[in-house]
Amino acid sequence: MPITETASISDVLRELQDYSPTIPDAITSAVCAEAGFQTSDPRIIRLVAIASQKFISDLANDVFKHYRKRLSSKQSKSGTSSKDRKITLSMEDLTPVLKDYGIVVRNPPYFL
Repeated sequence: MPITETASISDVLRELQDYSPTIPDAITSAVCAEAGFQTSDPRIIRLVAIASQKFISDLANDVFKHYRKRLSSKQSKSGTSSKDRKITLSMEDLTPVLKDYGIVVRNPPYFL
């Protein structure tokens, strides 16, 4: 049964009982424990994993949009096309997107 907008929290928790998120429960539990959050309910761990997966997905999507925008501005200035170019996640694209999310990334002094 797919979860709809009108589903109650009990319906969502029931669906999470058998759901296997992309991020394994053991990793989610370890990260939560490191942050000071512990629970024995696997549904809560899976809910945190789904929220984390959504955050990472949104972040990656925004970084890709930033990359394409930066690439198109470079191409318009130089007049070249790069269809065969391999897409690589770089700090040049990641840093401004993380800043939009309220995460500040600073390079160590030896990279300056």
